[in-house]
Amino acid sequence: MGIMGVDVKKVDALILSHGHFDHFGGLMGFLDKYRGALPADVKLYAGGEDNFCHRLAGAPGQLTDYGTLDRRALAAQKVATVLCEHPTVIAGHAFTTGQIRRSGIEKVLPNTMVEYGIKDGLGCDATQYTHFTAAELQGKIVPDEHTHEHATCFNVKDRGLVVITSCGHVGILNIIRQAQEVSGIKKLHALIGGFHLGPATPDYADQVVSELKTFEPDVVVPMHCSGLTFVDSVRKIMPDKLLLASAAARLNFGVA
Repeated sequence: MGIMGVDVKKVDALILSHGHFDHFGGLMGFLDKYRGALPADVKLYAGGEDNFCHRLAGAPGQLTDYGTLDRRALAAQKVATVLCEHPTVIAGHAFTTGQIRRSGIEKVLPNTMVEYGIKDGLGCDATQYTHFTAAELQGKIVPDEHTHEHATCFNVKDRGLVVITSCGHVGILNIIRQAQEVSGIKKLHALIGGFHLGPATPDYADQVVSELKTFEPDVVVPMHCSGLTFVDSVRKIMPDKLLLASAAARLNFGVA
């Protein structure tokens, strides 16, 4: 942000897509440095309670700690958290998808393990939700299904939807369909973010990209965990839609 000259005083809200350390890990340091420049009532919009769960990474039997978002630290910074299980309008123009309905060919590919429960004020409370399994409610360590992962979207005038997937664990096609349903906008202008197809086999990636093509996006910007297999599939199936970007890339949407 410093290199790009971002004016922190223009930040209206904070959005967290899911509870992975590589997505929330810089949040407290950001608040330590910039909290005074943010609105006094700034809020963090998170998909749901499981954003605060303890997560572990690694092979079975060799799991290592992958962090826990600490709501106590957020409260100490006077940042209120809004849980967005349902679609939510943010700052008058962005919107989140809410909990993403899962259908079609996509499945959650291997990523982290998750532990439900609260210990010493740290963790997540699964007892208030009906969609957690018995194992989850008992605090067992189970494969992460990212129940509350959500995406952030914008409807750009005369262009269509810009859908920011974050990691896309629940499937980029599912995310697009959800964004279209909650907004009533069918036109997909841009799909951006991590698509979590790094672990995908070539045939699975080809399936996903072939269906993605039917949405007729103007541009696809794979980043983060999308994977070279996905990039190869796009180059093969819809090469004119591919835009490769990296950290500090600046993308402008709207009237040129």
